[in-house]
Amino acid sequence: MTSARGEPVIGRPVSGRDELTVDRSLAELVAAWLSEMDGGEEVRVEAAPHCCSTCDGGEVSGRSLPRRSRKTRSLSTSSAGCSSDYRRPQSLHGPSPVTTFGPKACMLQNPHTVMHIQDPASQRLTWNKPPKSVLVIKKIRDASLLQPFKELCIFLTQVKDLIVYVENKVLEDPAISDDENFGAITKKFCTFRDDLDDISNRIDFIICLGGDGTLLYASSLFQESVPPVMAFHLGSLGFLTPFKFDTYQSQVTQIIEGNAAIVLRSRLKVRVLKENCEKKARVDENCIILTNGDIESSWKAAQYQVLNEVVVDRGPSSYLSNVDLFLDGHLITTVQGDGVIVSTPTGSTAYAVAAGASMIHPNVPAIMITPICPHSLSFRPIVVPAGVELKIMLSRDARNTAWVSFDGRKRQEICHGDSITITTSCFPVPSICFRDPVNDWFESLAQCLHWNVRKKQNYLSSEDEEF
Repeated sequence: MTSARGEPVIGRPVSGRDELTVDRSLAELVAAWLSEMDGGEEVRVEAAPHCCSTCDGGEVSGRSLPRRSRKTRSLSTSSAGCSSDYRRPQSLHGPSPVTTFGPKACMLQNPHTVMHIQDPASQRLTWNKPPKSVLVIKKIRDASLLQPFKELCIFLTQVKDLIVYVENKVLEDPAISDDENFGAITKKFCTFRDDLDDISNRIDFIICLGGDGTLLYASSLFQESVPPVMAFHLGSLGFLTPFKFDTYQSQVTQIIEGNAAIVLRSRLKVRVLKENCEKKARVDENCIILTNGDIESSWKAAQYQVLNEVVVDRGPSSYLSNVDLFLDGHLITTVQGDGVIVSTPTGSTAYAVAAGASMIHPNVPAIMITPICPHSLSFRPIVVPAGVELKIMLSRDARNTAWVSFDGRKRQEICHGDSITITTSCFPVPSICFRDPVNDWFESLAQCLHWNVRKKQNYLSSEDEEF
């Protein structure tokens, strides 16, 4: 290939007018090659769309590659309410996660990043400004956590001079409110109520005291950007809590100094659309209100950020759950059983693994779909790309309603016409690691789930080999 001046382009950098010539020539070559492959049919070359739904159609950095226009195939002819020429609106890789956590924290960018995918062991926490506030989450009314909670709060307020946020219901514990020696410390606390107060822009980082449930609860408090979370193992299982409280002072000091590795635990953005039917009241001649009037229907939507899983089950009914599962608008299967679990990689080691699913490392961009006791010998758990959009609805011939919960909370009934839409959120939970994401995960597998624990085979001596 040569430039407009007849000079060879291959083997030297191009810029300016040469770059335009190269782009145009590449596009013409690709179009000609595709035309030959299609037997002379006309092929239209167009610019690639924006990379994901979070780009909002903005410009994509870099050069737009030519793309062949093609007809899309439908995965199923029974797609409900979708046209046959459905096209993907976003990338299969899912939205790029936000790398700013709270008002002051962010992830240290690796200059050696390849294809914008960082090595899990190189994900490091850094601070734009020194942290000044911390949210301490403690398991409510757990007597074993009172002393660690008091020690930590005294250290944070008096030694580190941080503003400590706690929930109102934590201070309502008589063991804390009646402690006169600890009263001077509690007066310095900033309190909030999770159902009324918005603290999303006030917290620099979070410290959890308890089990895995405290980390799930911390995630539910932030519907958008989540501050870095440091979780101490003071509960029962502790798969998501890598830190031991014995050395909390040195560990917290390292976090404040920005010397820590993090793992971005992806979350699910869940939208529940429910039909709200109300009867229109009528009044007769005697001013008596009649309730058998016309029915007015309206739609009520709710949105959740889920760290572990979305569980759809049959609830108290004795009938099989019968729900349709759509992927990007196409019906892929009907779940007949006790229910279905849609989980993140973090949630793959929770309810999903108990239902027979595989365990996925948190750095893998994926969504796992796991049936619960399916009435089928061939319904195995599957893993789909993080960028897909899942939709769950009751089947038309379902005998009963279904129930849905989000990380074990907000449980509600799903009726005919209601829908649950699930996508990967762009607001992950930055979980601070004890060592690094890889070692911490395998350590949790071994210590908490006893992964691949087996009595070792005896050594075979040379005398035994003869027999």
